[in-house]
Amino acid sequence: MRSLQVRIKYALDRVAAAALLVALAPLLGLIAIAVKLQDGGPIIFRHRRPGLGARPFEVWKFRTMIVDADRFLDDDGAATVERVTRLGHIVRRLSLDELPQLFNILRGEMSFVGPRPAIMEHLPRYTDEQMGRFRMKPGVTGLAQVNGRNTITWSERIRYDNTYIETYSLALDTRILVQTVGVVLRREGIADDRNPADVDDLGPPRTGSEET
Repeated sequence: MRSLQVRIKYALDRVAAAALLVALAPLLGLIAIAVKLQDGGPIIFRHRRPGLGARPFEVWKFRTMIVDADRFLDDDGAATVERVTRLGHIVRRLSLDELPQLFNILRGEMSFVGPRPAIMEHLPRYTDEQMGRFRMKPGVTGLAQVNGRNTITWSERIRYDNTYIETYSLALDTRILVQTVGVVLRREGIADDRNPADVDDLGPPRTGSEET
């Protein structure tokens, strides 16, 4: 029954993503134009992330930061200047920057609900148990996003992700989607930029066994 529900979930994902891309086309177009007019830079931010089975894919978002924003990160990954644009602050507050991920869903790389796409550089620091979060496709929203979002630590998010996978049902997806609407409207758990000092509690990189 569980595997059937997962297959239904992924089929519904693509149908709903296609319908939303058509319905939201005017909004997507307006945001794209606004991002381009702001500074002439790229409209879409693409970032390589681990997906189902930790296989890499490119997640899409509307660009909300200045061009080449990563050059303003220190050795610990914290921002050294204000990197989010004026438009970016608005788009992030409304969670509109995530809309291009409808294309990721249509391509079968993501789901509406699931663990949020992780960061490739974090993988060597995951325990075997934490790697369990890659048993399902990453989602636009998820259990962690309705329980603290960007204000909870990485290990807490991963625990929520594994709980979601272990207790998965279509009913759980429905509940998370409804809760997500409230989280977005209340603008809860938003971090304007990286906050590693507050949330990065992952362990050191795993070391491989030595050859004998």
